[in-house]
Amino acid sequence: MTEFAVRPAVSEDYEEVAALFGGAMMFEPSPDDLRRRLFEPDRALVATDGPEIIGTTRALTRDLSVPGAVVPAAHVTGVGVRATHRRRGVMSELITRQLREVPEAIAVLWASEPGIYGRFGYGAAAWGTSYEIDLHRVGPPDVRLRPGEVSELAADAALKELAPLLRSMQERRPGVSGRSELEWQKHLEDKKDDRDGRTARQILVHRDETGAVDGYALWRGKMNWTVTGPANEVLLEELVAINPAAYGALWHHLLTLDLAATLGFGYAAIDEPIQQLVSTPTALNRRVNESLWLRVTDVVRALEQRRYAVAVDLVFDLTDDLIPANAGRFRLTADGAEVHCERTEDPADLSLAVTELGAAYLGGRPLAEFAATGRVTEHTPGALTTATAAFVWPVAPLTIEIF
Repeated sequence: MTEFAVRPAVSEDYEEVAALFGGAMMFEPSPDDLRRRLFEPDRALVATDGPEIIGTTRALTRDLSVPGAVVPAAHVTGVGVRATHRRRGVMSELITRQLREVPEAIAVLWASEPGIYGRFGYGAAAWGTSYEIDLHRVGPPDVRLRPGEVSELAADAALKELAPLLRSMQERRPGVSGRSELEWQKHLEDKKDDRDGRTARQILVHRDETGAVDGYALWRGKMNWTVTGPANEVLLEELVAINPAAYGALWHHLLTLDLAATLGFGYAAIDEPIQQLVSTPTALNRRVNESLWLRVTDVVRALEQRRYAVAVDLVFDLTDDLIPANAGRFRLTADGAEVHCERTEDPADLSLAVTELGAAYLGGRPLAEFAATGRVTEHTPGALTTATAAFVWPVAPLTIEIF
């Protein structure tokens, strides 16, 4: 078996790292100044076989909304191994070292192969919903609140207007990643080669009675004609609204576009409110998949930095095969904004692995779900009910982009 070494990346590794990841994902990376500027070499690891880089993983410095708070989270991305060096432990070494070294208490990622990451203690913490909406069947949404004004926004004004809304959304839903100014620039970049035959990105905003922007939608169109006439396609890339009026007005505009037959949207919540507003929900053609995977890297800090739906005082017995400091018994006490977690020798009320803790962390999956398969064990009667009620959150987590 070929021996390899793992080291932190340096800035000069960027092109080779980008090419390796592109090869692993089977796409050819193009020169991109913004991507280079977003590369954080001190947050990337590379595996080498002699002078050649054969594997890599990266973490982005971003924050994430969790129940009741917005906290730092290592956004893991760019994980790949050269095809000639697969099945030799390269990925395992990279991911294990990364999880042990990240300074944040939680790490998150989108899994290109979901079967991989459970082995490393990640749990699927959010369900994403994608729609392929039949606009001829779904009908206009039933908007009962008086809307403000819907208008288009020029790209050069987008950053100033849109960034505060994303932050407001983080305060309302768990699972939403924050963006720096540079990340916003990358997100709004609109190269013709990246449009897949669609129009330039349209930036739609809703303004309230005072003229303030309280919602936006990023979308594109694609012309399509059939033997029966126009059947254009709408692709909704992102929709953020901080009140029901903005939400309803934006959706009404998108679902009633002239000449359009379908609308695709890949980043909806499992409890997306549009399901309440349309007369034919089956025309949404909904599909549910895992979206954000979460890994707790520091149990005490992770449990203390989120809030809980009800008061709780329980002892958890945790197992963690990769991070020994996470294993053992921990007492969690929480009542409103007062949250404390510490190691204890007291008997456990519940036993579980760090994987299930990660899956429940954003409040979208109840701990009781995992008791049915023995992954959570109740030792004190009533403890599972209390813990489940404490960890769940009134709204489901939502992740609006792949990073």
